[in-house]
Amino acid sequence: MNIDLQGRQALVCGASRGIGQATARVLASMGATVTVVARNEDRLKAVYAELPRNHDQEHQYVAADFSNPYEVRKQFRDRLAARPVHILINNSGGPPPGPIANADGEAFLDGMRAHLLCNQYLAQAALPGMRQANYGRIVNIISTSVYEPIPGLGVSNTVRAAVAAWAKTLSAELAPEGFTVNNVLPGFTATDRLDSLIRGRAEKAGQSETEIAEGMRATVPMARFASAEEVANAIAFLASPAASYITGVSLAVDGGRLKGI
Repeated sequence: MNIDLQGRQALVCGASRGIGQATARVLASMGATVTVVARNEDRLKAVYAELPRNHDQEHQYVAADFSNPYEVRKQFRDRLAARPVHILINNSGGPPPGPIANADGEAFLDGMRAHLLCNQYLAQAALPGMRQANYGRIVNIISTSVYEPIPGLGVSNTVRAAVAAWAKTLSAELAPEGFTVNNVLPGFTATDRLDSLIRGRAEKAGQSETEIAEGMRATVPMARFASAEEVANAIAFLASPAASYITGVSLAVDGGRLKGI
């Protein structure tokens, strides 16, 4: 099975922590030269310094604020023209939690800007380089809420579904060129984001964080949370040559928690 990414350039968003950071490390270990992207430059520098590398891998880091998609478009249009990428990992922190009935309209717009618009602009900037190299992989890290909306994440559920529809549409358009577009849907994964959700639920329910975490694990057939590396392995496979005939799918990496087939 060919999972060799030597000579490939990858752009990994949200790479300063969690699943994005783990994905950058896995892709680098497979031979890709990786550009890590996030808002926190200090954390990015630390991630960049720890990436696996050989003499051919000249990794980079780029600080970018995904709350402003128009700046992201301007920034990466020029950068990817000078240094094309063949693998694009779209990933950004989820919108704040809360019931959808109480959500302000601006929250939906903010979520769409940070996720849907930034994904669109990055894909547009990356496609010329993919065409030149005749190799293109786009993987979007979203959520199992694409299949089953998660209570208390009203805005996130809505935005994630929009990204999934965007990806499915794009996958059909790019399939004749041999490029793939897929989504990875992490379940409960041991990251800062999950810790924040647990704290919020504990405060609302008047329970301890341990009780909330145990209740969440009880809904997972594998009875544990995923590690960020386990999700990153699925993302990296979809980015590899071995996944050349897989496109337009939303792959749940959730320990069996989703009840639908």
